[in-house]
Amino acid sequence: MPTSTSVPLPDHVPAELVRPFPYILGEKTAKDPYSFVPDIHREPPVFWAERVVNGVSGAWVPRRDQDIRALFHDVEHFSNRGLAPFAELLGESWELVPAMYDPPRQGDYRRLLNPLFTPAKMALLEDKIRAYARDLALALRDRGGCDFMRDFAFEFPIRVFLELMGLPQDKVGQFLEWEHGLLHEPDLEKIKQATRNVNAYLWDECEDRRVNPRDDLLTFAVRDAAVNGEPFTADEITGFCFNLFIGGLDTVSTSMGLQFRHLAEHPDHQATLRANPDMIPDAIEELLRAYSPILNRRLCIKDKTLHGATIRAGDMVMVPTFLANRDPEAYSRPDEVILDRKPKHLTFATGPHLCLGIHLARRELRIAMEEFLAHIPEFGIAPGAVIETYLQGTISPVAVPLVWRA
Repeated sequence: MPTSTSVPLPDHVPAELVRPFPYILGEKTAKDPYSFVPDIHREPPVFWAERVVNGVSGAWVPRRDQDIRALFHDVEHFSNRGLAPFAELLGESWELVPAMYDPPRQGDYRRLLNPLFTPAKMALLEDKIRAYARDLALALRDRGGCDFMRDFAFEFPIRVFLELMGLPQDKVGQFLEWEHGLLHEPDLEKIKQATRNVNAYLWDECEDRRVNPRDDLLTFAVRDAAVNGEPFTADEITGFCFNLFIGGLDTVSTSMGLQFRHLAEHPDHQATLRANPDMIPDAIEELLRAYSPILNRRLCIKDKTLHGATIRAGDMVMVPTFLANRDPEAYSRPDEVILDRKPKHLTFATGPHLCLGIHLARRELRIAMEEFLAHIPEFGIAPGAVIETYLQGTISPVAVPLVWRA
């Protein structure tokens, strides 16, 4: 049983409920990152994992689909205030907007922001999103191979984010550096510095929009956004912009990396989708189920008993959607990808905190797969390559080396 933690085990946590959990900040694996899941599903329905919060302190981990679904809806006992540590690390007061607000206040922000991300609004971006994906694929085609993460998966959603925010496309490299610092660095000082850099840049751009408005989300934040008649405060502007940055980039990038690794390692599935591109939307939903990269968390605000475990107010609770999505009580053959399964997965959450950008993310993933398969020949993993994967903040391949016949 692991004991290496700088935070002592709380008195109300029974030692017999402390269980190994490999998904810890700074940890990597050369194994299939989901290979640990079947063993975890042999553990109690809820257990305590050490070092799972920022690589330092412990938290409760529910593993069952039905419990995690209920947790997403249970705003009486669990708060989104525990969702992300970025402002806390800096000693600042802003929160991710709307992700870290709870109902009923959270509903006011969702009513304001939902119209910005409707399927119809996202459809207006279709041509530009497709052009970015096609240009990247065509630039790679004659090379005979690439690191899919570096050369496509990270750059593509950043280009879409810059389009939404009205920012110059020549900032792709800088945003790649900041994204890595925020979401894949085990060094808290580097995470802090990346947070400062992102906020400083976005704030300067917001100040510019006050006097030079454009048709973009930064202009919306500083000139149009108001809740109950009150314009966004400085903290709300910061939280809104930062939430778009982290929410719109890394989860799409990592999902692409995991999905294209699967296609490279399963040539039968790759061939099926090449021959039947109309299957791609359903296939992506199944791949999102099987390869959810998300390990969210919630703060307990009112004592809750779950399967005999007492979760105290102040405890952190991890929300591993990848465990829910591979729960053998919820899915037949949960560790197998069945392209036409059409699962009701939890990768985008559910309930009041259903992902704000769900329609954009699905569009990006679909278009990326359509364009890559249309323009790149049959691909596989480079011979002899060992793929390492970050296990937290998101489950993400460090690199996915692909090869094909040029």
